[in-house]
Amino acid sequence: MKAMILAAGRGERLRPLTDTTPKPLLVAGGRPLIVWHLQRLAAAGWRDVVINHAHLGQQIIAALGDGTGFGLSISYSPEPVGALETAGGIAAALPLLGPHPFLAINGDVWCDWDVGRAQQLIACGNSAPRAGHLVLVDNPPHHPAGDFRLAGNNVLAADRQTDDGTLTYAGIGVFWPEFFAGVPRGGVMKLRPLLDEGIRRGLISGERHAGRWVDVGTCERLALLDRELGGSE
Repeated sequence: MKAMILAAGRGERLRPLTDTTPKPLLVAGGRPLIVWHLQRLAAAGWRDVVINHAHLGQQIIAALGDGTGFGLSISYSPEPVGALETAGGIAAALPLLGPHPFLAINGDVWCDWDVGRAQQLIACGNSAPRAGHLVLVDNPPHHPAGDFRLAGNNVLAADRQTDDGTLTYAGIGVFWPEFFAGVPRGGVMKLRPLLDEGIRRGLISGERHAGRWVDVGTCERLALLDRELGGSE
């Protein structure tokens, strides 16, 4: 089983920091955001990681190399200027990810979810058709309406009339390659339309993570995370 870290975003809301540094290399708690992911993956027994990149992508390659410094093997999936969005980026990386389910993590989040859970989910999976398994978190202040609901381990569409019980997609999920079969290689496509269709067909499972999660989408949230992690070194 392989893991993919999505690292191609421009990071417009993090400018001017991202004018010269790709978003995954921004530092919190003494480490680049993407290094937190790599170290957690290695500690949980992962070995093969795919990273996509676009904006200032050569800096990511120069910083991480082939992954041996982390006990990993890293492959890179380059994208054109402007990137391909999440579904497009994953579809472009499928030849590197192979035929088996894989873990996908947004490079601009910090989360203490146990990445070893992904391997357990696959190993203990049943025969029911699946497209993806999402990690969901309580709605943060900047996204109070949330994204989806959970009924047991089934992900459902949010009830926009009430918004009761909604949760936010953490940017962490296990996906089956077939889920992206309809995405044109090299095409630009967001993940949300695929998720909505998969939910409608009953193919998306999920779980609520009650631990720490931060969407590092602004300079303010990056600074707050940096202060919180300052004593963890």
